[in-house]
Amino acid sequence: MHKKKPLLLVILLLLILAGGGGYYAWWSHRQEGPVNRLNLYGNVDIREARLSFNGSEHIDRILVEEGDRVARGQLLATLHRELLQAEVDRAAARLEAQRQVLAKLEAGSRPEEIDKGRADLAAAEARAKAAHDSWQRLRRLVDKRLASPEEVENARAKADSAQAQVEAARAALRLLLAGPRKEDIAAARAELAARKAALALARQHLADAELHAPAEGIIRDRILEPGDMATPQTPVLTLAFTDPVWVRAYLPEPMLGRVKPGMRAQILSDSYPGKPYPGWVGFISPTAEFTPKNVETPELRTRLVYQVRVFACNPHGELRLGMPASVVIDLRQANPTPGAPRPCGD
Repeated sequence: MHKKKPLLLVILLLLILAGGGGYYAWWSHRQEGPVNRLNLYGNVDIREARLSFNGSEHIDRILVEEGDRVARGQLLATLHRELLQAEVDRAAARLEAQRQVLAKLEAGSRPEEIDKGRADLAAAEARAKAAHDSWQRLRRLVDKRLASPEEVENARAKADSAQAQVEAARAALRLLLAGPRKEDIAAARAELAARKAALALARQHLADAELHAPAEGIIRDRILEPGDMATPQTPVLTLAFTDPVWVRAYLPEPMLGRVKPGMRAQILSDSYPGKPYPGWVGFISPTAEFTPKNVETPELRTRLVYQVRVFACNPHGELRLGMPASVVIDLRQANPTPGAPRPCGD
């Protein structure tokens, strides 16, 4: 009986050693995964735009429906444009009128106007000479008592008036020969520039009556309908951009030094099991935050994490906003080269 106890002790010791070795091998194999491969969990995210008109008017037409895929620059909706078109027409007419005013000033006096000025001066000089001669005759008749002093004074006044008319006609002719003042031409040019700007503004208001897609995407919501009053503060449509698409995940702090922007990744979803989507790490937040409640990780929820964006190749639009997804990053890959092409282009 006593001889069996050492044998049992040896067997028990061997079992303990074998169990410890097996646990160590299992523990080592378990640790190999997290060291060489990182699993992250998050949701698919995209950018959206709430599109509105850059003007206030009633909506005339909305040309798209919810779910429609639109291209960059595609016309989506229009406002009523009658009043806006009238503003353009009025601004164009005012511009043309000012253009003619400037052309008249820059052209100067016409030859016919100068000829008329010379003729007016000659006529004034002839009237002044006749009035002066009449005054001189009456002066000589006063001494012979053939004319009264009052008649002489009246004749002198008429001669002076005629001479003043000569000076006025001569000054008018000088103005015609000199042409418009430089200041008047400059003022006319400034007015022309102001009316050009007014026409450009009216045309821009007319162009703002059309709403175009800023990028390729999918219409998510029709917020307003034809007949509604649109303003710059009131969105008409919601556009979900189809590119870029990324998974918003959270990186544990111990892995912060091993994950770099540009590293390649694989994205998996429950909707398409067994179909990995190539991707790459595009952004790592510079600030830490607490783990969101909707993210499941093997780490404690009180640990600080860093938000990370893993951009995805989504050529068929299968990854949609809010879809749960998991990200697998091979930590053994070489550091990414700056400017390296995206995996989508491979």
